[in-house]
Amino acid sequence: MAYIWLLMSAAAVLFGAANGTLNAVSAAVTEGAGAAVTLCIGITGAVCLWSAVMEAMKQSGMLRTLTNLLRPLLLRIFPQSFLNSDCGDAISLNFTANLLGLGNAATPAGLRAATLMQRMHGGNAASNEMCRLIVLNTASVQLIPATVAAVRASLGSAAPFDIIPCVWITSLCSVAAGLLTAFALELFTR
Repeated sequence: MAYIWLLMSAAAVLFGAANGTLNAVSAAVTEGAGAAVTLCIGITGAVCLWSAVMEAMKQSGMLRTLTNLLRPLLLRIFPQSFLNSDCGDAISLNFTANLLGLGNAATPAGLRAATLMQRMHGGNAASNEMCRLIVLNTASVQLIPATVAAVRASLGSAAPFDIIPCVWITSLCSVAAGLLTAFALELFTR
């Protein structure tokens, strides 16, 4: 990825120099860097807030209740991994965090679940359940798109959560398509 960015940056400078617009290129770089810093500062507060909500849910026991409600569904998707309670908890926490739109809080749980799955199944190749975890984590059904709403709010949206119905539909469709594809591909690997 670093090479791609380097190539794009070098191409911009070369074309700017060739067209005599090198001043415009340097102005765009400065403006873009400033906008990136402003965006990061703008969403930091919202990400911290939702991470704190997730931690409060965890400490109050609400997260445990939610994961217990989701356990029957996740048990069908990950039957072997749920034999290990630590792995099942990590999968449940990952799914719950994604459900709440907290990808930054979901990542450590997803990595923990993948590590435990790798230990359980052994070998260097990803197991079918690990592939399903990656699909589920990547597509992720979101009830509350907290991070996207934070970005929209930091960019001046008057109603940052008005995208919720679209997020529900698209995330359900992407998860369904991803899991159906994963299960279909498993038939070919047997």
